Amino acid sequence: MSLTNFFYPDSVAVIGASREKEKVGHQVLASIIEGGYEGDVFPVNPGAEELEGLKCYPSVGEIDSTPDLAVIVLPAKLVPSVMEQCARQRIKAAVIISAGFKEVGDEGQRLEKQVVKIARRGNMRIIGPNCLGLLVPGHKFNASFGGELPEPGEIAYISQSGALLTSILDMAKSNDVGFSKLVSVGNKADVDELDILESFGSDSETQVIAGYLESIDDGNSFARLSEKISVEKPILLIKSGRTASGAKAASSHTGSLSGSETAYECLFKRSGVIRCNSIIEQFALAQVFAYQPLPQGERVAVITNAGGPGIMATDAVEEQGLTFAQLSQKTMDALRSELPSASNVNNPVDVLGDALSDRYHFALKTLLGDPGVDTVVVLLTPQSMTDCEGTAKAIADASQSVPEKPIFACFMGGDKVSKAVDLLRKARIPNFDSPLGAISAAKTVVDYVRWKQRPQRVVKLFPVHRNKVEKIINRYQRRKQREISEMDSKEILEAYGFVTPKGSIATTAEQAANMADQIGYPVVLKIWSPDILHKSDVGGVKLGLVNRQQVMDAFDLMMLRVPRKEPEAQIRGVLVQEMCREGREVILGMQRDPNFGPLMMFGMGGIFVEVMKDVAFYLAPLTAEEARMMLKSTRTFQMLKGARGEEAVDINAIAEGLQRLSQLATEFPQIEELDINPYVVMREGVTPIAVDARMSVNVEGDK
Repeated sequence: MSLTNFFYPDSVAVIGASREKEKVGHQVLASIIEGGYEGDVFPVNPGAEELEGLKCYPSVGEIDSTPDLAVIVLPAKLVPSVMEQCARQRIKAAVIISAGFKEVGDEGQRLEKQVVKIARRGNMRIIGPNCLGLLVPGHKFNASFGGELPEPGEIAYISQSGALLTSILDMAKSNDVGFSKLVSVGNKADVDELDILESFGSDSETQVIAGYLESIDDGNSFARLSEKISVEKPILLIKSGRTASGAKAASSHTGSLSGSETAYECLFKRSGVIRCNSIIEQFALAQVFAYQPLPQGERVAVITNAGGPGIMATDAVEEQGLTFAQLSQKTMDALRSELPSASNVNNPVDVLGDALSDRYHFALKTLLGDPGVDTVVVLLTPQSMTDCEGTAKAIADASQSVPEKPIFACFMGGDKVSKAVDLLRKARIPNFDSPLGAISAAKTVVDYVRWKQRPQRVVKLFPVHRNKVEKIINRYQRRKQREISEMDSKEILEAYGFVTPKGSIATTAEQAANMADQIGYPVVLKIWSPDILHKSDVGGVKLGLVNRQQVMDAFDLMMLRVPRKEPEAQIRGVLVQEMCREGREVILGMQRDPNFGPLMMFGMGGIFVEVMKDVAFYLAPLTAEEARMMLKSTRTFQMLKGARGEEAVDINAIAEGLQRLSQLATEFPQIEELDINPYVVMREGVTPIAVDARMSVNVEGDK
């Protein structure tokens, strides 16, 4: 969808323009004029004949031509009638700066819906209401009350908070950072983050997209769009706030461990979006991506004039998971021939405390020329002989001579390095206050490059028995029964290729013993009740029973004690099940997020899952590579690989289980939550067993 009328209007009507300088209507009109906007401006105010040297119109309808854009700054109650006038005038775009809509309650919500209805009827698009406005520095267009236009640049910004955007504008001015476009979306009554992202993604003036969002209304569409854009342009977002879904108490392990923030993390990971924790971090990364080339790999070289910062950088490289570049013999020989004998020519390269700009320049150019170096971090501490400004100029010169490799500076200090930092900023060399800051930024860029180079997503579909699953789920939905029994849950899993233990339901101790004889010892007894989800908490699980008498005694004791602990529960019998004798216990799970769909989970299984919380989440559908990535991101993975002499288990079999579960969750959106816990995995070639399972489905009228 084109937003041309918002960003490049040939004419603008400011409805609610005012002569009183303290009013927003005056500030918006003044911003448009003072910014140097070259199109036609039509102030609208029935109480004035002229404003800021421009003819003023009593209403939109009395403007001789049709403005491309209307900027509305009026009390909320007057906006619907003005929108009707704009629609009659065939205006196609409106920025509603006015507050007093859904952010203030039910009456505001009613007004906002009325405004949107008018806009849809008139084929008009709206940004806002309750927003700061928008700015397009390269076209001298400032339709906001956020202050002066920043310099033109390659970064575009979207913000759901107008106040935050004013902070961004102030930081941009003090840091010489330019922007292509800045948009405050406010209440997102019509134009939302998807519309803005799509526009920024296709905008030739924008190379980096940044923003602040409090909510994402359509997670699936956001994932598809941002993944498409991220391949070409990095997206840096701050996401605050929590959705209502995250507050809902969940019955499953997966549900209790997940939440809205987990869903957002998975969404960003899938789509390549870089999540920032602060405005300062976002600002720094936006400049890195806008001004520096992307590295070819993860190998980092460091230049320093002091040992301490060099050690700090070395530690940071290892902690961040980057690789310390191994310098070639040619590089070390070249450094050795020019640097003082006391210099260290291994990485990190120490040019010593008396280094002037020429020594830095030589070392930097030499490292940039080494094919084994992907990124160079230049550290400087302001010692008595240090030429800070000269070194900054030397770094800028080296950067221009070898433009294909990124350079990160870290000039540590205050007043002594301030002028040098200004020179670096003007030369588009990002500077950081600490070695860790520089290395962390380098890691973020490397991760983005890895994401761009990831294999094409191919989701495998397994042959399954969907009809069997559909019948079971339909039966529960007809009964309006949310929780699916363990037996039926396992039947669903079997339809999707999982293996479950042999077992049957017994209603008497004698029957339980006979079933155990048929299954073979040892066996497990589990209470069978649709009202008891966590059976072990109420004494509803007995393990390792090895003969008839133990089975009968366990049955009788369970049927006596469990009803005392759960007097309201329906006890329908006891499940007699074969016991897995070996293997490691993991958990596979799924929690369906209302905005983002199925959220897959993997972690340590058994009773420790909620205690250890060693879990990983990812959005379905899963590829084989994504499933393995989930495994690798947990501490449990080291045990599964066979740490400390333990036998390794079949990692690929676990990954396949996650993919099968992902397919089940994707093909049956009725399933809200599910757990396989424990999922017992063994050595390679031995089929894992889904020992215990629980599922819940959405039923009609279920809130």
